[in-house]
Amino acid sequence: MTRMPPPSNLDPEIAARLKRSPDGLVPAIAQQYDTGEVLMLGWMDDEALHRTLTTGRCTYWSRSRHEYWVKGDTSGHFQWVKSVALDCDADTVLVKVDQVGAACHTGARTCFDADVLLKDADYGVPARDQ
Repeated sequence: MTRMPPPSNLDPEIAARLKRSPDGLVPAIAQQYDTGEVLMLGWMDDEALHRTLTTGRCTYWSRSRHEYWVKGDTSGHFQWVKSVALDCDADTVLVKVDQVGAACHTGARTCFDADVLLKDADYGVPARDQ
């Protein structure tokens, strides 16, 4: 079932560039701004992106609860926005943040440290020149 997104205050020029999923969402990767650590992936619609751009706090769309949530409002683990960028296809948002506390709902710093499928692989790729 396709979700009908609510009206949004997102700048029309930005909205026109976004490539959304059928339910009107784009994946949003949260990354620690100073270390490059990938923290989590959330989902944004136009209004969530607008709120993120204008409030300085990450706002996401909860696909399970069907409502907006601002990172840190209930957990105290805030994401203070440092920069926001679109990837080259305009189908993913990268939000560089200053993460306070855990980013993952499990209480872990990042959502990507518990289930590592491959680590420190070397497939014979030559080292890059330094």
